Amino acid sequence: MMDNMIQFLEGTNDIAVVLRLFIATILGSLVGWERIARHHNAGIKTFALVSLGSAVAAALNVYFAMMPGLNADVSRIPAGVVSGIGFLGAGTILVTGRKQIRGLSTAASLWVTACMGMAIGGGYLVVGVAGFLLIAFTNLVLMHFSKRVEAHSQFISLYVEINKNHGVNKLNKYLNEQGFTVITMNKSKEKTIMDSDTALIIELELDKKRSHIEIIQLLTGLDYINYVEEI
Repeated sequence: MMDNMIQFLEGTNDIAVVLRLFIATILGSLVGWERIARHHNAGIKTFALVSLGSAVAAALNVYFAMMPGLNADVSRIPAGVVSGIGFLGAGTILVTGRKQIRGLSTAASLWVTACMGMAIGGGYLVVGVAGFLLIAFTNLVLMHFSKRVEAHSQFISLYVEINKNHGVNKLNKYLNEQGFTVITMNKSKEKTIMDSDTALIIELELDKKRSHIEIIQLLTGLDYINYVEEI
């Protein structure tokens, strides 16, 4: 029964193609739901449309390939989808004034969701569903694991708002006493909360693996620092 259903869905029957488009839209929206739940740029509608559009393109690819006497290069449609999604994904990537790069995961998710949609639209349901499960695994499980590793790395980048009156000298002395190595320390153009402060972007190499929360708490406790954020 199940084998017959899968064979039907992977076929070229019009109803099977429509059902594949529906599946691509649903799976795409589920990927978008995870992104919007984390307050990222692209959400449910964007991912659903990307997956649906890619599935339609792949279905057209199969349709053109089956047309008798048509000598068109059908590989150009999937190639065009991949390139087009690259432009869409680039629009979600932002570089903030604090040198933070945001949107890379969303851009990558859009790209791989498009590939998932093409697999489903082209009738390769096993690969499409496997792709969806692996996207979910990457964005939910591996993302959490990655954050845990980064939170205990020996390297940390910080945005600091510090008192202009000898605060930088005091901070340098304190970091040396703690055994931290200053890799870079640059002034930021960000507007500070207090006019008496200046903003710095600092990259540190720690003497050993420490919790980054612990480092932030240490710096927050200094009377000449008014704001600290990991970037």
